[in-house]
Amino acid sequence: MIPNPSIEVQTSPVDRPSVPAWFAEVVILSQHLTTKGILEAFAHQVQLVRGRFGSYEPIDFLALLFGYAMSGERTLSAFFERVTPFGSAFMALFERANLPHRATLSRFLASVDRPCLEVFRQLFEQYGFTEGWTSETIGGIWDRQSRRYIVFDVDATRQAARQRALPCDPSLPPPRRRLDAVCAPGYTGRKRGEVVRTRTVALQMHTRQWIGTFAGRGNGDYQAELASALRAITTYLELFALTAQVALVRLDGQYGDTVAIAQLIAAGVHLVTRARGYRVLEHPQIQRVLAHLPTARVTRVNSDEEVELFDGGWLSLDEGVPQTRIIVARHRAPAPGKRVSVGKCIGEWVYEVFITTLPIDGFLVARCARSLSWAGSL
Repeated sequence: MIPNPSIEVQTSPVDRPSVPAWFAEVVILSQHLTTKGILEAFAHQVQLVRGRFGSYEPIDFLALLFGYAMSGERTLSAFFERVTPFGSAFMALFERANLPHRATLSRFLASVDRPCLEVFRQLFEQYGFTEGWTSETIGGIWDRQSRRYIVFDVDATRQAARQRALPCDPSLPPPRRRLDAVCAPGYTGRKRGEVVRTRTVALQMHTRQWIGTFAGRGNGDYQAELASALRAITTYLELFALTAQVALVRLDGQYGDTVAIAQLIAAGVHLVTRARGYRVLEHPQIQRVLAHLPTARVTRVNSDEEVELFDGGWLSLDEGVPQTRIIVARHRAPAPGKRVSVGKCIGEWVYEVFITTLPIDGFLVARCARSLSWAGSL
């Protein structure tokens, strides 16, 4: 070390933790919640019938979850380690006195029931959907007849969880896995794991707003989660004085069966989705369409591969299900021995089937192809 008489170093045995970098963001958020009256609404309307939480209320734990979400810390343990030295100041931002212990937060999260969650969800929708937006600024697309559509994306993803082996010994109590409360056996795809959890997200595509998120054990209940997503979409549109007819819901093949399609049509929204099966290719009407030249040709977004599009017209996929518009896409089959990941290979072609309720006079097949590009197919 180079000696320098102008430098004086002072040390102290007392710990002086540095203020977390994310603390300023929490200050801004808490002031915004207080100014808008949202903090008071959370404190008085979000109630929970629970066991022993001491003198704490749900707003104490919501404050912790807000801070954890904004902190970017990898785990709750890391978040508590950083926030504990400033616990009193942190809770004072939310007009609360004491910082709950991490074990108390765990008991709260384990006790949260459906009514409590739904009240919080309703408050989020009431205050979050319209904040900073108007009916004119939330975007949309317009068809050839100048009709407006607001595009929503509903997507379900699965996360596989790997579990360690548990000791099996008669002298030990029966083993219990903590993941059993949130995970169950299900489809893991290419991911290594024993159990999975499904999360369904509804997203407004123009503003990138999260309209809702819904989760379930294992493969989840896709019909119930779709119903919840449709309720959130309808609520969103009502807050902007719009009807369900302006909603265009985009989905993947999980929702490409007659049950989900009937559910979407009953909700009054428009849809565009990949079909789950390929039985419709055998329909005489589709066979006649495929025997003629394609309606349009497009090039894949990330390659030079040409895709032929056929407008199959309106068909009823099953008895009692309203008619939907069928669009068939096909491209050349890959070299022999190469696996086809998406679509059905018939002869020298790979076929994909899409279902929509978009009107023909407003959306030509080529325009529908742009709506289908989200699926990575076109």
